This record gives sequence, structure tokens and C-alpha cells, in this order.
Amino acid sequence: MNHIFTERKTKVKNFKNAVRNRQMEEKDINIPDGLYEKCSKCDGHVLKEDLSVAQFVCTNCGYHFRITARERINMLLDVGSFEEIGADLVSVNPLHMAGYAEKLESLYADGLAEAVVTGVGQILGFTYAIAVMDSYFLMGSMGTVVGEKIVKITEHATANKLPLIIFGASGGARMQEGVLSLMQMAKTTAAIKKHSDAGLLYISVLTDPTFGGVSASFATVADIIIAEPEALIGFAGPRVIKQTIKQVLPEGFQSSEFLLERGLIDMIVSRPKLVEMITRISRMYSISKMLCVGGDESWI
Repeated sequence: MNHIFTERKTKVKNFKNAVRNRQMEEKDINIPDGLYEKCSKCDGHVLKEDLSVAQFVCTNCGYHFRITARERINMLLDVGSFEEIGADLVSVNPLHMAGYAEKLESLYADGLAEAVVTGVGQILGFTYAIAVMDSYFLMGSMGTVVGEKIVKITEHATANKLPLIIFGASGGARMQEGVLSLMQMAKTTAAIKKHSDAGLLYISVLTDPTFGGVSASFATVADIIIAEPEALIGFAGPRVIKQTIKQVLPEGFQSSEFLLERGLIDMIVSRPKLVEMITRISRMYSISKMLCVGGDESWI
């Protein structure tokens, strides 16, 4: 009975959404500005209040909207449990690239500090070291400060025997910092290796988009790699790859669904179910540690 009721309720909701969208398209009603958000996948209109409750997942088609690092932290971690680490680190202009300093100042003025937020927090009582990249800051590009912050939080996790979670959301290395940004690939991966050698859990969550030096380094060397539905994941963009190899590429070859079929990622998890999945993985890990001789589950 519960299943039938839920199914009927979903159908009614979808019908109401369809009617509302049609009315908006025909301009039969005047909609106040800022009340609805338009989905870029289904072109449907979703109340911003409903979208927030649904963790910025379209209630019509399930499309995952891009969100800021702060929004993700607030919806993922237990209330009041997050303690930020490395907030004092800010980017400079080491190569004196024209316009770069002004771009940074503009982003700082808008309240964005860097392309990654790092710290320690809890998810349903489990304590984690966490890094969340932010595509709203120069498309989540990895410069020297991003690399430094990820290394610091990874070293903190290793020293305190904490599991590590990193959310990737990046267009790649930051071109304004040239080779210095490319060095962060080796730097972050080396820190991850030490964390792994200590027998600690590392979960990578790939969101839309995760590209370039981030996808080619710390984002894809985790114990468990999770991706959000329909996230674009790769190294170079499809146009660049097509021009390089001179071949027609399979449709959707950089989607998380395509990569799951071919074994690059371990699972696809929708945003509302992520807390449950991370907790389940953590419990399995803690049990395995307890079964091992000398296991240490003190991070729980």
C-alpha cells in the first residue's frame, strides 16, 4: 500500500509540475523574479525552496545542479561539526600574469576564498578530514594554494588517523600559474600515498565537472571512487581529444555512467543518498580494521 501511495503521489506531483511549466511557457501567469530555477536538462522550472530541500537536484528529472563548496559542506556534514583548516591560505600572482591579481580580488570581494575548502567534520557521528572543490572559483582550477590546502588536510588526516573525503569539481590546472600548478599533481598524489600507506580510508567523490590535472592526480587514486549521476569526468575536453586522435568518439564517453561501465569509478550515487553511502562504507572499513590484528578504529 505504501508503494502504491508513493507512486500515486509522485505522478500527481509530476503532473502539477508539467502544468506549471506549461503555464509559465505560455506566460499565462506572472512569476516573480527569483522564485523559480530553470533546469538546464529538462527546461522545467523548480521552486528554489523545493530545490534547496532536494539538495539542488531537479525534482522533475533528477539533474544535479552545480553547487558551491559551502553549500555542499552544509548539506553533507553534521550541523556545527565543521572546523575549517587552511582558511588563511590565499592565491597570489607568482608569474605576474596580466589581469590575474584583479580576477582574484574580484572573487575575494564576492566572498569566495579559494577553489577548495578544507577542514574536519562529522557525518552521522563519523569524523572525517574533508576537501571540497568549488567550480565557482575560477572553474575550480588547481593552483599552488589548492594543492597546498589538499596536502595539508591529507597530512592532517594521516597524522590523526582520519579517513579522507575529497570532492572533485574542476576544469583542470590553473593556467595563470603555469608549471607551478602542474607540480601540484605530484605533490597531492604523494601526500595521498602516505595516507594510504598508513592504512587509512580515502573516498573520492567526482562531481560535474572533474577534468584536467585534478582527474589525473588525487581525484582518481582513491580507495573508493564515487561519482554523481551524469557528471562529466575526463582529462581533456571532447573537442580537443577528437582533434588529436582524429576519430569519432562514443556518445557520452566522459559521463559517469560510461566510466562506471568501464571500471574507472566504483559507483554512482545521487546527492540525497550520499550521506548514507559514505556512512555504510565507513562502517565496513571500521569492521575490517577491527578484524585485523592491531586494527585501530579510534577515528569513529
